[in-house]
Amino acid sequence: MSKTIDLELTRAEVEVLELEARLRVVPMNDLQLSDALKTALAAKKERLAKLRTLHAAAAKGRAAATDGDGDKVNPILAGRRPPLKRTVPQRPQPKGK
Repeated sequence: MSKTIDLELTRAEVEVLELEARLRVVPMNDLQLSDALKTALAAKKERLAKLRTLHAAAAKGRAAATDGDGDKVNPILAGRRPPLKRTVPQRPQPKGK
């Protein structure tokens, strides 16, 4: 099973980082903007925590899933792809001269 990227989780993390950066550069005398950004940041962090919990639960469910052979997937190796099987092409042997 391939590893998926949760775009909603990634976007929520970016939004939190953007709000934190915006909060750092708020003018000192703009209390209304500062309070609004703090409220928004608290809401975004709460949403991010929920998304991380859901994402972790989904990842745990995928790790416990079985592969195509019906065997349990080893949780240690669940995030890794199996190595590619590579063969060296063999040239046809020239017929005796």
